[in-house]
Amino acid sequence: MTEYGISLLPDTGVDVRSPRDYYDSLLAASRLTEELGFEYIKMTEHYMDPYGGYCADPLAFLSAVAAQTSRVRLMTGGIQASFHHPIQLAARTAQLDALSHGRLEVGFARAFLPYEFDAFGVDMDTSTERFRGTVDAVVRLWTGRQVSEDTPFFRYKDVASQPPVTQQPHPPVWAAALFTKSSFEWIGDRGHNLLIASSPSREKAGQLKELIELYRERFLAAYGHTGRRPRVAISIALLLAESDEEARAEGGRHLRRHWDTFAAAARSWQGRGSTSYEGYREALVDKHSAGNSEDAGMSVFGAPASAAEQIREIRDLLRPDVMLWQLDFGQQPRATMERTLRLFAERVRPRLDETERS
Repeated sequence: MTEYGISLLPDTGVDVRSPRDYYDSLLAASRLTEELGFEYIKMTEHYMDPYGGYCADPLAFLSAVAAQTSRVRLMTGGIQASFHHPIQLAARTAQLDALSHGRLEVGFARAFLPYEFDAFGVDMDTSTERFRGTVDAVVRLWTGRQVSEDTPFFRYKDVASQPPVTQQPHPPVWAAALFTKSSFEWIGDRGHNLLIASSPSREKAGQLKELIELYRERFLAAYGHTGRRPRVAISIALLLAESDEEARAEGGRHLRRHWDTFAAAARSWQGRGSTSYEGYREALVDKHSAGNSEDAGMSVFGAPASAAEQIREIRDLLRPDVMLWQLDFGQQPRATMERTLRLFAERVRPRLDETERS
């Protein structure tokens, strides 16, 4: 059965909402998420801008969620591995794994905004090598006793990471991909779960389906004999109301606000290029255009009955194992987010579960 959760990525600033108010509203939504039977809560990582700047430390936020919940799974989506040392990541994630009693799932992302790379002094052209090396090193630190690394980016000898992880052999690993074929291949070859952290326009859904199938093929070729199976999670904007008209009006307004915030952050690509991000400028322009058109991309806005049909179409096309609803896009008030959660749990999910069982 498909599992469901919420995906959080702030797009606000102090001129609109204080950090305390933002976090309070999300912690309330997180408690409600568990109460209503959802399986996941995911928070991402960004810096220095209204686009994501309120989520500079997803592990800190998820620690607060862990203290106020007991069942729901906690996912980073994702930690920008290129900006961190693997010893710190291994230790901090293991600490949250223990604090949450083994509920952490660790998602990693490569990062894509030039101003973040500039601020951290990280070369975008080597980001793929650095990202993959860091993820590999974290897994080795979780599972090894005396671990040594000697790379262009970090080196250490005979390290025993503390505290040890609670889940064995380690917390589930998710890696984000969206545009780059080699990323889907690498994630499958490594046996990680695949996180589609940002949904494409509907016109690109067929291309995304092919990349997801490529990931599944690579995973099964490497690990099918072990009984392990590939897992795919996708994040999609969701806004529900009692009528289609109300949901589409509200959803469109909030989504346009979200993409305007995203576009301001993505302007740091102007005049920039990188061998590790071929085609990114064009792809980002496509995403912004889709968000500002009447076609809301692969978003779901509607009353419960029509929303269930839209979700079934996406589920049948991409066959995700986890669907994560982008809940806080466009500076939504707390009441709107909570209405969407309740309508989904009470009137949409039962329809979806029934059709999946039949």
